Amino acid sequence: MFKVWKSDEQVQTYTLLQRLTKAICRTMVYKVREEPGVQPAAETLSLGSGSCRDFALLFMDAVKCLGLASRFVSGYLHAPLMSSQVGSTHAWAEVYLPGGGWKGFDPTTGDIAGTDHIPVAVSRLAESVPPISGSYAGSAASKLDVGVWVSEC
Repeated sequence: MFKVWKSDEQVQTYTLLQRLTKAICRTMVYKVREEPGVQPAAETLSLGSGSCRDFALLFMDAVKCLGLASRFVSGYLHAPLMSSQVGSTHAWAEVYLPGGGWKGFDPTTGDIAGTDHIPVAVSRLAESVPPISGSYAGSAASKLDVGVWVSEC
């Protein structure tokens, strides 16, 4: 378990959310998971590891305990140092702050979501934004490889 503030400390909501984001990043181990779906927050805590979508859900569940509205975001992350490597989708969370609107927090990177975060789908439920999938039945002599590269224009 991780602690993000002392019980007698007064802390602003935004600062608390930043600390929670960093705490998840520091204490959990990131793992690429090819299995479909998002593992429950309790499982992520128990394993001490998960994918970006698992960390986003853990963050969202913690935020709900604070009485704040949150939503799951799926998209891409522009990482300049990795722009030549094949990428994949990325997930993070947004929290509604009264007077401030929706603000993004990325517990995988331990930072707030910024201009390098490219949202594609948003929902209050993680299972409502599954990755695109499909299948083909029959015979074919062709092969298709797909890759994702995120770069600045």
